[in-house]
Amino acid sequence: MKAIIYRDNGAPDVLQFVDRDLPAPGPGEVRVRVAVSGVNPTDWQARSGAGHPKHFSEVTPHLDGAGTIDAVGEGVAQSRVGQRVWLFMAAAGRPTGTAAEFTVVPAEQAVPLPDEAGFDVGAALGVPALTAHRALTVAEDGPRRLRPGALDGKVVLAAGGAGAVGHAVIQLARWAGATVISTISSPEKARLATAAGAHYVINYREGDPAAEVRKIAPDGVDIVAEVALGTNLALDLAVLRTRGTISTYANDGGKPVELNVLQNMVLNTRFQFLVLYTAGPEARTAAVQDVATAVRDGALPVGEKHGLPLIRFPLDRTADAHRAVESHAVGKVLVDVTA
Repeated sequence: MKAIIYRDNGAPDVLQFVDRDLPAPGPGEVRVRVAVSGVNPTDWQARSGAGHPKHFSEVTPHLDGAGTIDAVGEGVAQSRVGQRVWLFMAAAGRPTGTAAEFTVVPAEQAVPLPDEAGFDVGAALGVPALTAHRALTVAEDGPRRLRPGALDGKVVLAAGGAGAVGHAVIQLARWAGATVISTISSPEKARLATAAGAHYVINYREGDPAAEVRKIAPDGVDIVAEVALGTNLALDLAVLRTRGTISTYANDGGKPVELNVLQNMVLNTRFQFLVLYTAGPEARTAAVQDVATAVRDGALPVGEKHGLPLIRFPLDRTADAHRAVESHAVGKVLVDVTA
């Protein structure tokens, strides 16, 4: 099979396009013929060595993807062969991710993909959708599970709604019944956030964005799903309701975070920092189940008309796919692996 590997951390040039033996699934595992591999910031960060130490002599990157199960290991129902699936955390703690024609994962990390959902949808789930679910289910008085109606009466602010996680936050929050506001930085990103389902979009670079949010939500926002905490903290606190939650999954721009303790005490602010690796199996299982339900409901479409443009590369240009993600390309970067 064809695969992408790297042996040393570094720039995208360390990625190599190679031939490898077909892997065999072990007990409790499935082998998937990968159709599309999704690329996330954590993938290039792992490749570069930025906060992600390399534990294997050779690594095939990428956590997310979609394809078809073609073989199962001991203990896995033979009926799963031929099943269309989406994959998550394929390369977490393992040397073989989805940037290969075939990959092996624990059976529970290959989630059935409905026939009406394309492989592009499946490859765009994983990290973004599961992170979005976590962001929306950590509020003190909010639900731990998402379903239609779970967020009725709640107001969600999706920072950076044109990004992959922000896009999933908008879609899942809208599906669960929330009023969704998204902050964006340009008319083009406003168009994408609106296409994703945001009820309101506000350009945080113009006018008084806090006042605009308060016009929509006079009592404040229940949950902020935050991608750039250092940059946006003042705005977040200006619009957060008492006992509201700021769920932060990144700090784009790297601006240091300084907290006014008294201000946050008075607000009873809840800060939830989150990453999938350490969220725990219960939270991940709940997220997978709810995201799978949302997919069956058609709530997580991708593509330009749904607010998440797709940027595609063939497998042998995976290095260019990494460069696109590193340079903050607007949309979801996908690698086409097999037809």
